[in-house]
Amino acid sequence: MGATGLSLHIGLNTVDPNRYDGWNGHLVACENDARDMSALASDAGYSGTVLLTEEATVDGVTAALRAAAARLRDGDAFLLTYSGHGGQVPDETEGGDEPDALDETLVLYDRQFLDDELNRELARFAEGVRVLVLLDCCHSGTGIEVRDLLTPHALREQFGTEDPEQVETVARLMPVARQGAIYQRDRDFIQELQRELRADGRRADALLISACQDNQLAADGRVNGLFTGTLLRIWDKGAFRGGHRAFHRAIVGRMPATQSPNLHLSGHPAPSFLAQRPFTV
Repeated sequence: MGATGLSLHIGLNTVDPNRYDGWNGHLVACENDARDMSALASDAGYSGTVLLTEEATVDGVTAALRAAAARLRDGDAFLLTYSGHGGQVPDETEGGDEPDALDETLVLYDRQFLDDELNRELARFAEGVRVLVLLDCCHSGTGIEVRDLLTPHALREQFGTEDPEQVETVARLMPVARQGAIYQRDRDFIQELQRELRADGRRADALLISACQDNQLAADGRVNGLFTGTLLRIWDKGAFRGGHRAFHRAIVGRMPATQSPNLHLSGHPAPSFLAQRPFTV
């Protein structure tokens, strides 16, 4: 009997303004990214779940991750893709595990989902499950203003403007001022969650390819995000034959210097998985 492949594809073109102090986080291409990555995964032999905008709540995403973790065993494969806004919250709790004292977040429909929350859910998968995560969102550096992330020339080159407010409308970045205001509103809840997650202590074994470096912004697009669109072209409907590192290098080679995708290993994924062709079930 062959391996089982399950996938989860999350795409948010907006968030709930009632949960984000009036901000709806409008983007154009994130739902398309989720649908297109679901189609890619289906062609590769995965059975997929797609959560779009209002469906992509913390409870909805958590339930989908746990359902997949309950089904998969050693040798199976899990693929997670996310397209939407990225944010950051301070980690002011004692013993924080982030070098820059910030937790990255996925901006889900009803609240921000901490990177440590995602790690906790991925750590539920059985040992030997091959977990690949693709994130098409901004990681906004170390809490500095948008204008400090890139030079004016680089901002004009990537987004056609150097005005931070205009950049925030075309990048997959939760506006920095909004991040700060919502963090202050939810500070007690977030700090308690951070303490809980740290006490849990589990670490997922997973391979991550993300849209950009921590101090860069990820561009939205008319059809796909810049990262997802480039990935789809490199994959070329399955014509790509290299391993994950070669796949990452090929994507980086087609991206502008202002947005350089990152490859990151969490925990200890098997070397054989890293060398494997992406999306192999």
